[in-house]
Amino acid sequence: MGNPFQSQFLKAGLASKKQVKKARHVKRLDRRNNAEKNSDEAGNTARQEQAAHAARNQELNRQRAEEKRQHEQRAQIKQLIEDNRLSQDERGEAYYFAEQKKIKRLFVDEEMREKLGRGQLAIVKYDKGYEVVPARAARQIASRDREVVVVFHAESAG
Repeated sequence: MGNPFQSQFLKAGLASKKQVKKARHVKRLDRRNNAEKNSDEAGNTARQEQAAHAARNQELNRQRAEEKRQHEQRAQIKQLIEDNRLSQDERGEAYYFAEQKKIKRLFVDEEMREKLGRGQLAIVKYDKGYEVVPARAARQIASRDREVVVVFHAESAG
């Protein structure tokens, strides 16, 4: 017999062979149920960790995609400004405009000044300065990032 207590109980007559056999059976079932319970708990824990890991990966992928989209938009805006900017006249008249509660100025010729007022031209932020672009380009830039367009008057009828 595997258990010395069981054999002692049998010898002393305190337990029968049937009771010992039943006790072994119950003990074996308990061990098996505990093993299954432990494996179920381990499986649940593993599934939860896997789900958390997948959620983390999904969030990181979403963030990377958003960063890539923003980077592409900035590159498109830069390209639009470089392709469409008009030359400024440093000897021309000062055109004053407000940006973030500060008054800024840009030197433009008389024709550009009139077109800015009519909404045919717009002023956009570029690097650390400002550039003048046609209305068509300003609309394309605004569709990507409204904050880049600093001055863009609506075209008046007539």
